Amino acid sequence: MKRDIFNINKNMIPYRFDIILAGEVFEIGVKYNNYADLFTMSLTKNKELICAGEPVIYGVPLFKDIYVSGKYPTLKIVPFDESNENKEVTWDNFGETVRLVIDNGADDIG
Repeated sequence: MKRDIFNINKNMIPYRFDIILAGEVFEIGVKYNNYADLFTMSLTKNKELICAGEPVIYGVPLFKDIYVSGKYPTLKIVPFDESNENKEVTWDNFGETVRLVIDNGADDIG
């Protein structure tokens, strides 16, 4: 099954972009910690910062631990490698084989 994905432009980090998820507009901020080889994301809705510094961990839905109904996207965003080559998120594979997949519930990815 084809999944919806969105790419991160590592050459632009740190940066922010708008995305429409389930009909709502969110702003996602992307940062990278070189020392820890760790990407983090922030989430803003209607100019209100909802979450900052969320680590991007393979197979773990973003913003899962701090979900608040009505503020967060109703769809899950999961770092996932459809080729099954990688099981972690690193600078080298993020945006290459490991991508942010929008899980609409049709498949078990996160």
